[in-house]
Amino acid sequence: MPGLLSMIEPPGEAPGHLGHRARMREKLLGAGPEALLDHELLEMVLFLALPRRDTKPIARALLARFGSFANAIAAPLQELREVEGLGEAGAAALRTVQAAALRLARAEVMDQPVLNNWDRLMSYLTVALTRERVEQFRVLFLDTRNRLIADEAQARGTVNHTPVYPREVVKRALELQATALILVHNHPSGDPTPSRADLEMTQEIKAAAGSLGIVLHDHLVVGNGRHLSFRREGLL
Repeated sequence: MPGLLSMIEPPGEAPGHLGHRARMREKLLGAGPEALLDHELLEMVLFLALPRRDTKPIARALLARFGSFANAIAAPLQELREVEGLGEAGAAALRTVQAAALRLARAEVMDQPVLNNWDRLMSYLTVALTRERVEQFRVLFLDTRNRLIADEAQARGTVNHTPVYPREVVKRALELQATALILVHNHPSGDPTPSRADLEMTQEIKAAAGSLGIVLHDHLVVGNGRHLSFRREGLL
């Protein structure tokens, strides 16, 4: 039956989506990650979490909903759970990729004078904050050589406001024996222009820290692809 035989895959070739996975691995390892489109890269991530599923439809559903690979791995967990077929294992895989990207970016600024590696610092903060959907206030605690001791989220708020308490910021600096600070927060709207509340809060923290010999180097506002430095704008 020639018609039937022509439908049978050659010996040694994996059927269906398994053969597709093998070809994708060859493409990744042979040509590198830049050769993969966003949906292909999502498929590769999901291969590991969903070994018995055809992950192509799930990857395309993620892109249809979130628009890009980066948006998909940074999407809120509740929204990921609403994507048909993804499940907890798939959501965890995406979260793992996000955590790995953040850790790699952070490694570029650890154990180095932060003020001398500004581009790397901004790359790290962009990874950490640019896709947050609510305001997050972070503090970078620095040592006497302006190396990063810790990067800690102090508060999360709404889409346009985060409560910040200068006393808590200074208290934590003393606990870490930090001698300098850089304040960071994001504007989910994408516009990094500081509000009046941002300006007032910055001055309060500067005064509280300065009274104990702790220097406030800067306050950075991260928008969508843009950022603003208080010091460079003459606001500090």
